[in-house]
Amino acid sequence: MRSKPLILGALLFAAFLVNLDTTLVNVALPALVRELHATTTQLQWVVDAYNLVFAALLLTFGALSDRFGRKGMLLAGLAVVGAASLAGGFTSTAAELIAARAVMGLGAAMTFPATLSLISNVFTERGERARAIGLWGAVGGAAIAMGPIAGGWLLEHFTWVSIFIVMAPIAAAAAILAALVLPASKDPGAQAPDIPGLILSAATMALLVFTIIEAPTHGWTAARSVAGFAGAAILLAAFIARERAAAHPMLDVRLFRNPRFSVASAAVTISFFTLFGFIFLITQYFQFVRGYAPLSTGVRLLPVALSVGLGSVAGTQLAVRAGTKLIVGIGLIAMAGFYAGAAAITSATLSYPIIAVQMVVFGLGMGLTSAPATESIMGAVSRSRAGVGSAVNDSTRLVGGTLGVAVMGSVYASVYGSRLTAAMPHGVPGQVAAIAHQGVGAAYAAAGTIAAHGNPGLGQALQLASTNAFLRGLSIGALVAGGVAAAGAILVALFLPSQPEQPPGVAAGAVEIGAVEARREAHA
Repeated sequence: MRSKPLILGALLFAAFLVNLDTTLVNVALPALVRELHATTTQLQWVVDAYNLVFAALLLTFGALSDRFGRKGMLLAGLAVVGAASLAGGFTSTAAELIAARAVMGLGAAMTFPATLSLISNVFTERGERARAIGLWGAVGGAAIAMGPIAGGWLLEHFTWVSIFIVMAPIAAAAAILAALVLPASKDPGAQAPDIPGLILSAATMALLVFTIIEAPTHGWTAARSVAGFAGAAILLAAFIARERAAAHPMLDVRLFRNPRFSVASAAVTISFFTLFGFIFLITQYFQFVRGYAPLSTGVRLLPVALSVGLGSVAGTQLAVRAGTKLIVGIGLIAMAGFYAGAAAITSATLSYPIIAVQMVVFGLGMGLTSAPATESIMGAVSRSRAGVGSAVNDSTRLVGGTLGVAVMGSVYASVYGSRLTAAMPHGVPGQVAAIAHQGVGAAYAAAGTIAAHGNPGLGQALQLASTNAFLRGLSIGALVAGGVAAAGAILVALFLPSQPEQPPGVAAGAVEIGAVEARREAHA
């Protein structure tokens, strides 16, 4: 009998690795401009290639892990992540690095659903499953917040190459531990893979995430954006029709009738919308407005990492006792409250302890929301289909995070641009003004150039104007995120059940696919 703590440790290690990779590379982007001569578009795809492939293939590999084995899929995924990361460290062009990041996303899609589905199959009693999912959520949230810290430390001591090479031995260590301690696990009654469902799910997610990524650049109402969203909607409708007609669907879409599954999925989406939007805004505030180095910026995000972990562990336990509705609702209200406070940041010299307290509120809210909602999702899915349930949960995280950066980035950019135009100091050349409109970092660089060419007063005026424009964009973006969190709290209050409808030993709250499935689960 394998030790459950060791099993959990191996799964948390693998989950930490995948989550860390989502934000680790961000702090290296300036170095890629200097050393690989990457364009702004290429920098965007260094980050987004990973997320796009990750999101597109989550459901596919979640289903395949149920069919062919979760342990084997996790080990294969870790091998792909490690090899692709190592290859990324030896690239010499931005295009090669983007390709390596895409392959890393493939490995992440193979690895990540298996971590949560194995937890659900090893920890079958609701209380112990809630504790394990709480730790899983804590590790995931903390890893995302700690990515800039680890990346900043590596950049201060080594080159950008270290960010990729270091992941290879870590992935190898995670694979060795997983191979030694994880049990074999798969759906004993799995049928042949639903190939049309796999293809349609991957195409739907790929087009949706790609359109969200590109919409801020081309405009949310531009023809290509509208066409992208319409295409994703058509593919989604085709996927639903296919799954409803299939004898053995990849995903039983009737699960979405169960509010413990559907409303909890919406809560996870909203929580990661706010998390990634928060990281997008606060890292710019710290690095550009406050002038902190990458490592210093990462360290100042520690209150978020620690409080997400605390909230996740406590949240799942509280949800078992007090009800999922209450705890998830409190978490969303806390996040909305944080953003209301963040909207009041109108100074470039606001005391860091005040910001840290606000970040603790946000982190606790994030943990209280995402981990209990994940426990609700996994409790609503039969253990034999845990890979698909995990993939749905993971997909909501990625779509929410990608949407958060895109929407809040668009809001910020729009407000920043209009404010800077209105406050642009007289005498700034048109070409310099156009550069300043690209973002606050570009504006600061332009202001420094003006000052270096003998006009320090004009340079200082441009920097002040861009700072005020950024702070206004930050405030409006925070209000948007707070409004989304508040709407989520209302949704949860109205529709999310407090407790499973059925005892959690078999498939709490699950919508069964048929009588055979029900009998099998009754004896699982």
